[in-house]
Amino acid sequence: MSGPLAGVRIIDITSVLMGPYATQLLGDLGADVIKIEAPAGDNVRDIGPRRGPGMAGVFMQANRNKRSIVLDLKAPDGREALLRLAADADVLIYNVRPQAMARLGLDYAAVAAVNPRIIYVGVYGYGQGGPYAAKPAYDDLIQGAVALPTLAMQAGSDVPRYVPLAMADRVVGMSAVNAVTAALFHRERSGEGQCIDIPMFETMAAFVLGDHMGGLTFDPPAGPAGYARLLNEHRKPYVTRDGHLCVMIYNDKQWRAFFELIGSPELMDSDPRFSTIGKRTEHIHELYRMVAEIMLTRTSAEWIDALESADIPVMPMHTIESLMDDPHLQAVGFFEELEHPSEGRIRSLGVPATWSKTQPSLTRHAPRLGQHSAEVLREAGYGEEEIAAMVARGVTRLEP
Repeated sequence: MSGPLAGVRIIDITSVLMGPYATQLLGDLGADVIKIEAPAGDNVRDIGPRRGPGMAGVFMQANRNKRSIVLDLKAPDGREALLRLAADADVLIYNVRPQAMARLGLDYAAVAAVNPRIIYVGVYGYGQGGPYAAKPAYDDLIQGAVALPTLAMQAGSDVPRYVPLAMADRVVGMSAVNAVTAALFHRERSGEGQCIDIPMFETMAAFVLGDHMGGLTFDPPAGPAGYARLLNEHRKPYVTRDGHLCVMIYNDKQWRAFFELIGSPELMDSDPRFSTIGKRTEHIHELYRMVAEIMLTRTSAEWIDALESADIPVMPMHTIESLMDDPHLQAVGFFEELEHPSEGRIRSLGVPATWSKTQPSLTRHAPRLGQHSAEVLREAGYGEEEIAAMVARGVTRLEP
């Protein structure tokens, strides 16, 4: 393995997206991630387009750099195997409700009893001190609970809408990576393991309110909630004469350059609505409406030439298909075309960060269900007869 977390072993009892995304990022950083799957496998193995059974695109884009072992954790033998794996691990991460881990006999106390140095991380719906503690959670539910659909309406949507991404899953997954790496650093200094809870609701509430608490920051309130620029109905790709364009005019220098570009340099100094960032924020609806009307007068290519010459930030509005052909992503090698042992030619997303010493990379393809069951059990000290007996009892399964 390569990367800054080489030598770190992670027991991954997660499924669907939030937990698997977090553990994939940790695997990209070089950790040895052992993905524990129920006999039926992770649900997303069969969601969406795929070539072979259990190897859908969504699964493959969230489960590289892992080894898959099947364990029925409801069976005593499966629980025992998990604890044997945890005894030599650095991190255990799960994304079911804590009550489910307790029913399995795999709560923090049980795991810490075999490995006091372990970092035990729960990534799930709600903090355990409130009335939502036992509620199930999914990305859509959390998006609604932290006001994203209502913010969409405030910004001009005709109906409440979820962001068309598994945003909560991915944001909270990245928060889990932050927690794991910080806890590993703490343990390196202190020798102490610990239990960490990362609730989706509270994490996403902080994520949203950081932008939109606004005047409610103060007691009594100094103004309304909401960041006016982000809620502006004209904050969207501008319509040009022949398409759409993404333009961000933000600071004084950029606005002065834009007003000069459109032949009205006097606006910056003569119109008090546009003279400072504070005034522009107060009048952002009028300002963005004006820009929207002006953008209609030229083609996208004409605007790109003019705006780039004036050093005003501009980008094309991609589709997913055109994003795949973006010249910058192609130049930096963001998409890796690889040969998967069972799925043939695939496109894998590159690691965005560049490291001068310990560059993260893809070292393992997304695993087939149970591909590494025997390998991992042998590492935990199981003999061939014991593994065969576990297979016969349905506690584990090996790759066909």
